Amino acid sequence: MSANTNLERIWNTLERVPAGKVVSYGQLADLAGLPGRARLAARALRLAPPQRQLPWHRVIGASGKISIAKDSPGYREQMARLRSEGVEVNNGRIALSLYQWQPDLAELLWQLDY
Repeated sequence: MSANTNLERIWNTLERVPAGKVVSYGQLADLAGLPGRARLAARALRLAPPQRQLPWHRVIGASGKISIAKDSPGYREQMARLRSEGVEVNNGRIALSLYQWQPDLAELLWQLDY
């Protein structure tokens, strides 16, 4: 499978994460059918074409923290976007028990391609 195909899989999966929910880089890779490829998910976000307008702000670290350097413009933008969707962000941390996307069986079978 080509690298571009893997990137497309990650982008297509991210487009399905609903507003008000988050996924970790590893979870995004897993849902895209690429288990253990969290770094590839991070790379895919960096390489995404701007016209895709991916909801990049819904991807966080496995510990529930925003992975962008604290107090950077990107950090503030991610925090603002998440809050605008109703996600509580406290000191850069999101409660995964409340906001992590857990697709149900129907979503896994019929909406996700992998």
